[in-house]
Amino acid sequence: MISLVAGPRPLVMGVVNVTPDSFSDGGAWFEPDAAIAHGRELVAAGADLIDVGGESTRPGAVRPPVEEELRRVVPVVQALAAEGAVISIDTMRASVASAALDAGAALVNDVSGGLADGEMAALVAQAGVPFIAMHWRGHSTDMQSRAVYDDVVADVCTELRARVEALQDSGIHPENIILDPGFGFAKNAEHNWALLRRLDELVALGHPLLVGTSRKTFLGRLGRPEGAEPSPATERDLTTAVTSFHAARHGAWAVRVHDVAATVQALDVADALKSPDGKVGS
Repeated sequence: MISLVAGPRPLVMGVVNVTPDSFSDGGAWFEPDAAIAHGRELVAAGADLIDVGGESTRPGAVRPPVEEELRRVVPVVQALAAEGAVISIDTMRASVASAALDAGAALVNDVSGGLADGEMAALVAQAGVPFIAMHWRGHSTDMQSRAVYDDVVADVCTELRARVEALQDSGIHPENIILDPGFGFAKNAEHNWALLRRLDELVALGHPLLVGTSRKTFLGRLGRPEGAEPSPATERDLTTAVTSFHAARHGAWAVRVHDVAATVQALDVADALKSPDGKVGS
């Protein structure tokens, strides 16, 4: 079982998008066999856990029917869990979370933090599994219109504290709550950079912190002229690895990434810099 105590280096969560319209990979792993094979590749590259999701949450994405989400994720979860992988189910639906847990998933990653489905918190509380609650202000179709803050870090911290209280009131044990500041969700580039600069304040909330910057658009705008299109998502793995290094230096519990190998190397560098003899133990 995965430890929820932040260790000397963040855990690496590899992403398997079982969707036809993912912003990051264009549906490359949409078919179950391809998704399962990709999950195996991520484990071999050093992923500590695999996050399987069947609903795209890119800006403007339309939600699939629940039956379709179940069709996409359950076979993938079942196959990878049977091979010993630690699986996180990335869903906002309690029914999908329940089916995935029955199929072998070990934790639930809900980008709405339990707000999208009123039955989610009770399900997780009854199951007694870890729950990743992301900062969320609405579904993908209109979330960017809600990217308005007085102080994004202070506001996100305040809203996450309120979410923690609500989840605990629903019966989820506080030690099972993991927080995610929601990079790219109702956030513009300036907001995302502010959250990264002030990760210490998010870690200080007292719950394990998941950092999910991988391939986000704000990284793709680095070095691009004003008004130019961002770099393609698959060309953002180096900048993602740098943010993983930053997360390691600031006490993140885990980083959620598409390119596991690059982030593992970045974390090796972080380890070597902390070691007096430059040796890496993992």
